[in-house]
Amino acid sequence: MDAPDHPDGPGPTMLDAVGWALRAPSLHNSQPWRWRVGAAEAALSADPLRRLYETDPDRRDLLVSCGACLHHLHVALAAAGTGVRTVRLPDPQDTDLLAVVTAVEGPADAAEADLWPALQRRRTDRRRYDDRPVPAAVLETVTAAARRHGALLLPVAGQARRAELDTVLARAADQQRCRPGYLAELMTWSHRYAGAHDGVPAWARPTRPAPRGTGPNRAFPAGRLTGSTAGPADGGVLAVLCTRGDGPEDRLRAGEATSAVLLTAVRAGLATAPLSQALELSATRSVLARDVLHVDAHPQLIVRLGYPVDDRELPATPRRALSAVLAP
Repeated sequence: MDAPDHPDGPGPTMLDAVGWALRAPSLHNSQPWRWRVGAAEAALSADPLRRLYETDPDRRDLLVSCGACLHHLHVALAAAGTGVRTVRLPDPQDTDLLAVVTAVEGPADAAEADLWPALQRRRTDRRRYDDRPVPAAVLETVTAAARRHGALLLPVAGQARRAELDTVLARAADQQRCRPGYLAELMTWSHRYAGAHDGVPAWARPTRPAPRGTGPNRAFPAGRLTGSTAGPADGGVLAVLCTRGDGPEDRLRAGEATSAVLLTAVRAGLATAPLSQALELSATRSVLARDVLHVDAHPQLIVRLGYPVDDRELPATPRRALSAVLAP
């Protein structure tokens, strides 16, 4: 990570906080954001050059990724004791300009500040999870984090509903693999050139795919990440993050809620993995909402939650240098 190193906090400046925001998760670790930073203001824009056109034809994943980066900025600023005012989609003529964050007088958001230690520790764990079930009280804490950001997080409980979900997602994954250009993008972002500081490197991919029934797994090439893929049943939970609407601001806020969910889960000792693959097809999102979740809402992302198989800290995936994401 090329952000400034401030072990006790994100530092006093907006630039420092943006550096920490770059730790946010994104589709294929594509990091599709640009920042313009002043002394007391930071403007977040989507980077169209980093959009995955075959995987993400409607920009939904791009906006969700940028929303996660925006929330990471809020956490870093709150940890520094800075209050903020955020205006989302401030210019209807500039669809790439997603938010402007301004430091203001007043108290910092205490709930966001509490997530600061988790921001430093969060990793996407693609391995099988431990067989311990996630307690209901922990799930409620995580779902409350989503509600705080205007989203619904719906855990899929019970064998029958989970089987329905697995069927829908497996069908979608099969359809997606047949789409022209999809596999080429997958290979591009899992075989980055030396010094790229993005993508999903071999050390973040398991040596073998997790077994069926542990969640919708994108067909990344085998990597070097060791960990148990056999043994007792995986105790992980799949939860679907939904929004009431499906416009650009809804998707941006879904990313903010995703970040809050992941960091809250990490703070509770869980391993996490955001999963977008099967929801990259609009038909799958409709079937999932109507036939599995039975809600009048729009699925935006699936989050996998569970206890890690061991206490080993996973290596961080690479991030581009702060200077590389700053707009002139």
